[in-house]
Amino acid sequence: MAEVITQERSGGKQNKKPIKIDMTPMVDLNFLLLMFFMFTSSFTKPNVMDLGLPGKDENSRPINDKVIDQRNQITFIIGENNRIFYHQSNEKDLTEAGLKETDYNGLNVSKIISNAYEKAPKKEIFTIIVKPTDDANYKNFVDMMDNISISKKERYGISDIKPWEKKVYENVIK
Repeated sequence: MAEVITQERSGGKQNKKPIKIDMTPMVDLNFLLLMFFMFTSSFTKPNVMDLGLPGKDENSRPINDKVIDQRNQITFIIGENNRIFYHQSNEKDLTEAGLKETDYNGLNVSKIISNAYEKAPKKEIFTIIVKPTDDANYKNFVDMMDNISISKKERYGISDIKPWEKKVYENVIK
């Protein structure tokens, strides 16, 4: 505590009197400010995208046990350094020239999805397949999901990259 030093008139002796500071108003003000900022601030709500997972109906059956024809699907491979590749090929037909690269700028991915959808023979089973590599980052995956949402296609799947796709992908990124 701070002390006040005063001199007496008579002898030059100094008297030390302690000063008492009442902290109650300061504490009250602190709590009032804290409550004001808590009530007036809005907490950010997380943005959630519904993945459209199937229900847990016991009577439900798989949509199709067969492999989807390459013309009725498009596959996106999310790579490292914000790179994204796509193809509409099967294991036998996929080549380095067939694995095309695009980017997330503008609506490139949405346009590619729309073009593939227009060329699909059976539009009702058109499917988008997303295959992130081990080097892909989460932001690029979210961007891809946003592009699927923009294109308004409801059939999509997330899968691991197949060994034959990985081989072609690694040759392209060299």
